[in-house]
Amino acid sequence: QLQLVESGGGLVQPGGSLRLSCAASGEGLDWDAIFWFRQAPGKEREGISCISASGSNTHYADSVKGRFTISRDSRDNASVSVYLQMNDLRPEDTAIYYCETTSTFVRTLCDVRAQSMDFWGKGALVNVSS
Repeated sequence: QLQLVESGGGLVQPGGSLRLSCAASGEGLDWDAIFWFRQAPGKEREGISCISASGSNTHYADSVKGRFTISRDSRDNASVSVYLQMNDLRPEDTAIYYCETTSTFVRTLCDVRAQSMDFWGKGALVNVSS
């Protein structure tokens, strides 16, 4: 059983930046790719970024490529922090952002188009508005 807690959301003006954090704990994190999903009101859930279990590979949706950066800090195989640095934010980035994990990929890969996740947090609200 893994636990994931997101933090760092808030209100930001268009063009601004935020950094989301995900504190993940539990056994087996060494084998899990970690994803950021988001869901805006009235829209489908969207996978926007992922980082492989090894931390060596990342993948981004076209909607955030060049603006968002994912990183991973593994203290040990039971405690991992994942960050999403979001720059040049736009009103269409407004959504609840979720940190999620899956063990379906080999340690060196992930694919942001994957939809079936094993564990997820409660989410953090990001509101981009002037």
